[in-house]
Amino acid sequence: MDIDNILGIAVSAAYKSADVLRNKFGNIEKISKKGEIDLVTEADIESEKVIIEHIKDQFPDHSILSEESGEEIRNSDYLWIIDPLDGTTNFAHGLGLFATSIAFAAKGRVLAGVILNPITSELFSASSGKGSFLNGRPIRVSNSGIVKESLLVTGFPYDFNTILNPLVNRFQNCLTEARGIRRLGSAALDLCYVACGRFDGFWEQNLKPWDTAAGFIIAEEAGAKVTDFSGKPFLVDKKEILVTNQKIHEEMIQLLSL
Repeated sequence: MDIDNILGIAVSAAYKSADVLRNKFGNIEKISKKGEIDLVTEADIESEKVIIEHIKDQFPDHSILSEESGEEIRNSDYLWIIDPLDGTTNFAHGLGLFATSIAFAAKGRVLAGVILNPITSELFSASSGKGSFLNGRPIRVSNSGIVKESLLVTGFPYDFNTILNPLVNRFQNCLTEARGIRRLGSAALDLCYVACGRFDGFWEQNLKPWDTAAGFIIAEEAGAKVTDFSGKPFLVDKKEILVTNQKIHEEMIQLLSL
């Protein structure tokens, strides 16, 4: 498998998605609900369609896991993991913090990832063993050595009411220690911003594989440490993710432990 070719296909699919999202941004006619506060728009659907069509044209025998259409099970070791619009609520409210996220995995291991913000034109990309890049330039995590000198980012899951107490307790622990905490509304961008040093750490609960797969490899290839809240290795089907610049990781684990 030519991973450079895979990455190129992911990049071209992301740019096709970006065309759809830019055209729809500020022009949404219909917003639906998958849950009480979980939105989906025609931009999600159309973006997903062009991505999947582009991948199928190149790799008709590969499996696909995508947020809106679910999983197409095929007899393949190769899986594309797609979020056509990460940050739908931001998008629906005219806030330009959203992205397309595309990852490629072989035999359960993520090997390549691409995340593109159509509004800023920032393209984050990575492939296994080859580093991470922002618009073609190498990126690395920050050098902050303690949480008190760190800017953190987090997110709140759609089902936050079911885990409200631990969610609030973890947020409070980090808020009292960190230089600051931000909540952008796009896990894909959160992961990329740790990768390029804008944030020093990120944590969130109850995410899905399409939220984290591409950002996981982008962050890891940029030097980040990625685990669950207890420090165990992260897998894309896990319910917890902690991503840091490595230097504050153990301190973050203590802050997140309840």
